[in-house]
Amino acid sequence: MNQNLVLLPPDEKQKIEIDKQASFAVWQVKKGTENRQFLFNQTQAQTVGEMRAYFQQCVEKYSQIMGI
Repeated sequence: MNQNLVLLPPDEKQKIEIDKQASFAVWQVKKGTENRQFLFNQTQAQTVGEMRAYFQQCVEKYSQIMGI
């Protein structure tokens, strides 16, 4: 299924970006360049409560996938 991401509504684009940020943050912890405090700080950096909760869900998902 090919889909042009430009055509998505702004909230869907934001969720994709947050998902990417969460996966990168967890990868950095797994790689050893950052510690778990970094994940907490990244979560707190999300300004909107709904997006903060979504970021936390993504962090939990990627933490489980990456085994940290």
